[in-house]
Amino acid sequence: MERKGAKERIIEAASHLFYFEGYNQTGINQILKESGASKDSMYRHFNSKEDIAVTYLKDRHIMWVGNLLSYIKSKKTNKEKLIASFDYLNEWLADVEFRGCGFQNIICDLPKDQQKIKDQVALHKNELRDLIHDLLKEENQYTTEGAEQLGDEILVLMEGAIILSQIQKNSWPIISAKRTCIKLL
Repeated sequence: MERKGAKERIIEAASHLFYFEGYNQTGINQILKESGASKDSMYRHFNSKEDIAVTYLKDRHIMWVGNLLSYIKSKKTNKEKLIASFDYLNEWLADVEFRGCGFQNIICDLPKDQQKIKDQVALHKNELRDLIHDLLKEENQYTTEGAEQLGDEILVLMEGAIILSQIQKNSWPIISAKRTCIKLL
């Protein structure tokens, strides 16, 4: 089996450390130690820890949205897909022992000058918002404005349930948010 390149090892190590230890708590030397990469090879691929984090968030976005879409694709209606999204959240969060959302975690742990990271977090949350809006608009039951308003309410349910499940280390917030989503739909 071929050994991963330095860039892949750095991203893999940083991804794990950023998610489970926190962005501010993770130093470059720790990333290098975990990845087995040299400082020289790291700076060949990344200009800064912030650049590593942006790559981590881009990869996480692709993985997370892909997993969500794969999870809900078997549902017949878009309303069923939205409801099943909460089941996805529940399984994902239980699987990571309620560590929470990597995007929520990093934004709460961020120095003020890290704009590229803030932009990547906003992109992820805005794309999730657009996905929810699109699912509701395709139902043809709502006006565009109504679909967007309801979509925003569902997004707030999801985001709030994720952070509360992290705080509580329990799935009840996701289950409660799912029940509320069903009532809204």
